[in-house]
Amino acid sequence: MTEPLFARAFWTVAPGCGEIRETRLQPPGPDEVRVRTLVSGISRGTESLVFQGRVPPSQWSAMRCPFQEGDFPGPLKYGYASVGRVEAGPPGLLGRRVFCLHPHQDLYVVPADTVMPLPDAVSDARGVLAANMETALNGLWDAAPRLGDRIAVIGAGVVGCLVASLAARIPGCRVELIDSDPRKAGLATALGCNFALPAGAAHDADLVIHASGHPDGLATALRIAGFEATVLEMSWYGDTPVSAPLGEDFHARRLTLRSSQVGAVATAQRARWNHRRRLGLVLDLLADPLFDLLVEAESGFTTLPATLARLSTTPDGSLCHRVTYP
Repeated sequence: MTEPLFARAFWTVAPGCGEIRETRLQPPGPDEVRVRTLVSGISRGTESLVFQGRVPPSQWSAMRCPFQEGDFPGPLKYGYASVGRVEAGPPGLLGRRVFCLHPHQDLYVVPADTVMPLPDAVSDARGVLAANMETALNGLWDAAPRLGDRIAVIGAGVVGCLVASLAARIPGCRVELIDSDPRKAGLATALGCNFALPAGAAHDADLVIHASGHPDGLATALRIAGFEATVLEMSWYGDTPVSAPLGEDFHARRLTLRSSQVGAVATAQRARWNHRRRLGLVLDLLADPLFDLLVEAESGFTTLPATLARLSTTPDGSLCHRVTYP
């Protein structure tokens, strides 16, 4: 008789408190794979809000992630940036490195069509950026930049840096990455962008993309947008009320404030693109070693309860934090 397999997963058991739990795995069926995790990534903004119990009840259904177990506010296991190796499943996937929108867990069984093989050019560490790159790509589709636009991106976190880097590749576009941390200037240059502190940001932008997660960043976005420009809001604030300065000349400048969210493919692409096609493009984009700059810190899986407790209360200024598995 085959010995049963057990997996370990990270669970948020109460606001600000997590633990590693063990669970028994069922053998994979004919259309399933068993994946042993190599590395996972922490999506800092969203996972901190989940860990702190700050997902509002109105969004409990919308904020469920694939393969989540448990319900908000907890106990639940949450996460969506896992890179692993298929150790059981269809011959075409056996032994391959794959990306999956799975919570932090060292071994898991999922349907074969929910994993995406990583191109050889994409490292394990870079692969965990796939979920953030999907958000960035979808945001740019929503924003619809044009050749030659002056584009401001506010917030030099992972998503903001990915958006800025992609936008800087559009012919003729000038991109300014804006952040309150002057240490991000060198990173902006490496990504092909200019850099500014909020007080020194250029005005009259054709397009402003806000990804800082702070209301002050949204105020800056509205302040620097040009006449009839679009401000795309990519930050999610959880249960925090946010006031936006919609007085003064907001109406006179005829600004457009719109949202973007990765759960649905952007409207302009939706007739021809599905989530899997979008993810395939994302992994192709991540073949660029430039994005190694965004994967800065790491810690072990067994220390994840303490790591998330620290990151959610005392941000250290680092970008993508990867979790390594024994």
